[in-house]
Amino acid sequence: MYPNRTSVLAAAALWTAASTLLAGCGGGPSRTAATAPSAGCPAALARAKGAVAGAERTDLVWNGPTTGPAAVPDKTVVYVAQTMTNPGVAGVAQGLREAAAAIGWQVRVIDGDGTPAGIQAAFSQAVTLKPAGIVIGGFDPRLTAQQTARAAAAGIALIGWHALDSPGPSTSPPLFTNVTTKVEDVARISADWVIARSGGAAGVVVFTDDSIPFARNKSELIERQLATCPGVSLLATENIPIPDAGQRTPQQVSSLVSRFRDRWTDSVAINDLYFADAAPALRGAGRPGGGPPFNIGAGDGDPSAFQRIAGRQFQAATVPEPLAQQGWQIIDEFNRAFADRPPSGYVAPVHVVTAENSGGATSWDPRGYREAYRSIWRRA
Repeated sequence: MYPNRTSVLAAAALWTAASTLLAGCGGGPSRTAATAPSAGCPAALARAKGAVAGAERTDLVWNGPTTGPAAVPDKTVVYVAQTMTNPGVAGVAQGLREAAAAIGWQVRVIDGDGTPAGIQAAFSQAVTLKPAGIVIGGFDPRLTAQQTARAAAAGIALIGWHALDSPGPSTSPPLFTNVTTKVEDVARISADWVIARSGGAAGVVVFTDDSIPFARNKSELIERQLATCPGVSLLATENIPIPDAGQRTPQQVSSLVSRFRDRWTDSVAINDLYFADAAPALRGAGRPGGGPPFNIGAGDGDPSAFQRIAGRQFQAATVPEPLAQQGWQIIDEFNRAFADRPPSGYVAPVHVVTAENSGGATSWDPRGYREAYRSIWRRA
């Protein structure tokens, strides 16, 4: 039913394999806060409303690079995809193909099929093709350390998409740059949306996966931002490993409804999929699809999330990635690498999608970047 189910489960398995030494097993008890909401937070509320109003705008002009090297001719890039069943990975691949056609390059996509062995085989095949550049598409490069080292030794430029927690260059692994939004910004705006929507008086449940260090960090940042408003009460943090979400989320949601009743007004999840799994339990408890609880996903913004939001079916908002734009940015970053120029340093600003501003779309595709990149590459 929801196209990101297979991809997110596969990604979770990869994360767990890579992070065993960094964190214990997930699935522990939820963390429940005893703090009761107090009276409001005028300063935090005003700040949150301003931040959310800016993030919800859809008419912003392009704020990325407008200068750079002209197109370096006759290059081939290989996109090693974590799995093409992941809408995020596939969306970037589509943007990459569009941009390559615009600059005059060749792109080949090799699907890792969502398993460590498949990704390693795909990366090995990519290195064998001797392209000018390889994209690490949505997986942890520690899983392909040998292949990454071989590519670097062969002089192949490497760029990541969601390969590391933070955007920008990396020396270990050797990435020219990593294209992603900032987790700090995503966490902050998600919490601000709750503060703004509730008028500074909310009872919040956070859904996360403690077995994934990145996810735990995101949920802790969300909780820290929620705490800037004393009128917001963190009712519980539900630690549900993503591979178990389909089975455990409905049970946990039913328990939460019984425990907190009308006190539970809002939820934030590190990935939209939790709300797909929460919907049957909320429906069974007689909760309206339009909330409460009002649910926001601090995740990729896959098509099923857009559909739930537009239909007001147990998800009110998401913080999506501009997938096509990031595909174009990857091509531009490669062009800078091939021209011996530094990376652009561009990081896409966060955006919040609701039923009021989605316009019936199933992805976030900001304006102006195609024209800007074409203009850069045409320069003599």
